[in-house]
Amino acid sequence: MSAVPVVLLHALSLHAGMWREPADALRAQGHQVLAVDQRGFGTAPLGSDAPSLGTVADDLARTLDRHGTGRAVLVGSSMGGYTAMAFLRRHPDRVAGLALLAARATADSPEAAAQRHRFADLVRQDEPRRQLLARTTPLLVGATTRARRPEVLARVRADVEAADPAALAWAQRAIAARPDSTDVLRATPVPALVIAGEEDELVTAAEAEQVAATLPGGRLVTVPGAGHLPPVETPEAVTGALHAFLGEIGAPAW
Repeated sequence: MSAVPVVLLHALSLHAGMWREPADALRAQGHQVLAVDQRGFGTAPLGSDAPSLGTVADDLARTLDRHGTGRAVLVGSSMGGYTAMAFLRRHPDRVAGLALLAARATADSPEAAAQRHRFADLVRQDEPRRQLLARTTPLLVGATTRARRPEVLARVRADVEAADPAALAWAQRAIAARPDSTDVLRATPVPALVIAGEEDELVTAAEAEQVAATLPGGRLVTVPGAGHLPPVETPEAVTGALHAFLGEIGAPAW
């Protein structure tokens, strides 16, 4: 049996580098790993298309085509999880397995969508952007990370502040417009894993449990000492969970 490629999809405001430690560890264990910059982040151009996670999902399909990959295991964190759900909606036959981190199945409430649009408006303005990012960036990591791992928060803050404001605005509008994916997840027959940071202040434990329960083959792993970004905060725990999952679903190391 040949190994199935593993595609890592990053969170909002970050880039493929957020997966550095898990990606390196999984490769060292023999897995084929592709960490992807999503539209507007890292080295990926933003382009001129209207904000849509469907567009990002189609970008991913073209990336897989360029790598000669038919099916892959998708691992998505936060925005990357929403991209994975959009990919499931548009290219379901290309998903061999699914791991979601810090992503809810439901669409935004009107209030949450309005907050995202407000973020998109403010982030394009210099002083409001500085205040906005100073207020919201610490929420991306858990209390333990804020207290005991200042270097991790500093790394996240540097990546957030370096992100293109236009890409941040585009992505927030795309996420705000996403549909409810409950039915898509319920109809997804592939093995699935949900990884939740125990200290996530943005996606609740109940929401993570709902995602795992909705997926027919889903199970939940909760990571102590991590918030919204376990791959950055607790990479060893995430690597361990993913390595075990990949072995279970027939995506073995070489």
